[in-house]
Amino acid sequence: MEIQKTQYTSSLTTILTMVGVAVGLGNVWRFPYMMGSYGGSAFLAVYLLFTLLFAFPALMAEMAIGRMSGKGTLDAFRTLFGRSAGSITGYLLLAVITIAGSYYAVVVANVFYTTGYSVIQGFSTHGNQHFQSLLSKSLLQYSITIIMIISSLYIIHKGLVKGIEWLSKIIMPFFVLSLLYMIYHALTLPGAMDKFIIFLRPDIGALNSTEVFAALGQAFFSVGLGGTFVLVYAGFMNEKESIPKMAFFTGLGDVGASLLVSLFLVPSILVFGLDMASGPGLIFNTFPQLFGTMPGGRWVGSLFLIALSLVAFLSLIAAYQVPFVSVRNEKPHLNQKRILIVIGSIQALLALPSAFFPELIGILDLVFGSGMQVLGSVLCILGLTWSLKRATVLHSLFSTTTKSTITTLFYLWIKWVIPIALFAVLLGYIYDSI
Repeated sequence: MEIQKTQYTSSLTTILTMVGVAVGLGNVWRFPYMMGSYGGSAFLAVYLLFTLLFAFPALMAEMAIGRMSGKGTLDAFRTLFGRSAGSITGYLLLAVITIAGSYYAVVVANVFYTTGYSVIQGFSTHGNQHFQSLLSKSLLQYSITIIMIISSLYIIHKGLVKGIEWLSKIIMPFFVLSLLYMIYHALTLPGAMDKFIIFLRPDIGALNSTEVFAALGQAFFSVGLGGTFVLVYAGFMNEKESIPKMAFFTGLGDVGASLLVSLFLVPSILVFGLDMASGPGLIFNTFPQLFGTMPGGRWVGSLFLIALSLVAFLSLIAAYQVPFVSVRNEKPHLNQKRILIVIGSIQALLALPSAFFPELIGILDLVFGSGMQVLGSVLCILGLTWSLKRATVLHSLFSTTTKSTITTLFYLWIKWVIPIALFAVLLGYIYDSI
């Protein structure tokens, strides 16, 4: 039984949905702590460079593959590598996104709890011990995680247009407007501009292979690369949509979100002398101190956390949409509700270790959020450029088979330069870690 393909209703909703998938916690939870832990503004400079040179072209490649297949990760990799090798690769990446989705759900639950606490109770310089005590109650956080999993699956059940697309149209404009207001508030704090300018002077000499690998992983994680999110969501794109245009606006929206979040957080944290390098717990350790000290912190903090919660929720939906679309197209005879129940049950089980042992999240995130994201995207690029004919690749990317200087250079760049660079950085990181 062939499943009828659903498509986005317009170019604008396509962009909003793709940006909604890309932004998520990668820009708001992950980006600040990665920047604080791996070189500060030097990390920011390398991240922007990697995004421009590698992540944007890789985003175009994954969009082209996703639209070409239209049936999710498994079908896409079978198209690239054949049934046997493609199935192995596809199932591997589905396993990766399933594990990532489990600890991600715990983080999203923590964010929703933090948001609720900020709105109802508010943070203060002396009252944050109560917040931390509730945050450390694993059973409470796991219960919220289950609610997040069920809510995400419900949106998927509503469908692309009435669920995911409708939610993206509401959340993304609210997110941008909220950030613009918060940036204004942060930069008007006494001494904020001076401290921010000092922070922006990068110490490139402090970078080694670990920091470079972290920046590369962030560039790929941030825009949702890795042979999963983009492949699935690009499968809903209309054949007439321009891949370069969609990749440009998606990448621009993603990088813009990272920079906007930084413009709010970095000056605020520096003004109050707080720690940018507190790792994955930055939101839950530093933010309460920040919002408890900052003038108008309860209002600004609550607004920030509401915006963060909503974009995080969009990304969590995407993490479950990936296996749902792939399994539904693999087994079209299965009932949609049963597929969602199985996915939810697996996620609820896998989330247990992260909920009860939160220190695992940082380790899992470095492996599955950096290393495996890069690997998955490399496999996409290798499959596109080495398994398919050049004419097919150019047509899928640019809707033309005509050779030009730009298309030729781009093709050579994604075929040779990006895979070699990615493998070099990955090997350097492994060598440095031994």
